Amino acid sequence: MSDKATLAALNNQLRATAEQQHLLDVAYRSIDTPIGQVLLAATDAGLVRVAFAIEGLEGVLQQLADQVSPRVLMAPRRLDTAASQMDRYFAGDGATFDIPLDWQLSAGYRREALHQLQQIGYGTTQSYAQVAAATSSPRAVRAVGTACATNPLPIVVPCHRVTRADGTRGNYRGGIAAKNFLLDLESSAALWRSPTQQDRLIR
Repeated sequence: MSDKATLAALNNQLRATAEQQHLLDVAYRSIDTPIGQVLLAATDAGLVRVAFAIEGLEGVLQQLADQVSPRVLMAPRRLDTAASQMDRYFAGDGATFDIPLDWQLSAGYRREALHQLQQIGYGTTQSYAQVAAATSSPRAVRAVGTACATNPLPIVVPCHRVTRADGTRGNYRGGIAAKNFLLDLESSAALWRSPTQQDRLIR
């Protein structure tokens, strides 16, 4: 067996042992997407973090170790469903994500604002003011902006669908190019969906 194969076997054994002995609190894997490498991380409660390469993936893993648990380990199989749904989304064939979410990295009003983002339909946008108006603090436009900027679950919780009041797209955690790509992908995919399919989209 080659050194590479031996290392892979040892890693697999380590992951299996960690799971069996309940020593794995945060599982992660990276996937390749049209906007670059994306990191997915999950706890037993659900997907806890989606991160872009621009954020520095090693730094994101350290943050997870600091904020969630130091027991962080690459365990791709535990994220197969999330990765599959992400692939479908980027193929323009997945309007929704049907996976459990762990909201522990957001709290208070930020979490409320993020929940509201899930009501923005695929292929549509709302302004920061419109999102704020639907929350318990209708004037908290800046707080909505902060919630979007610190969203731990971008793409899945669609902060990219929030734009400025003047119609410009604004900033994005994954970078402007990534935001443009996501909005263009959704608007293009929405055009070929039948009215019946559109009616079935879960916001």
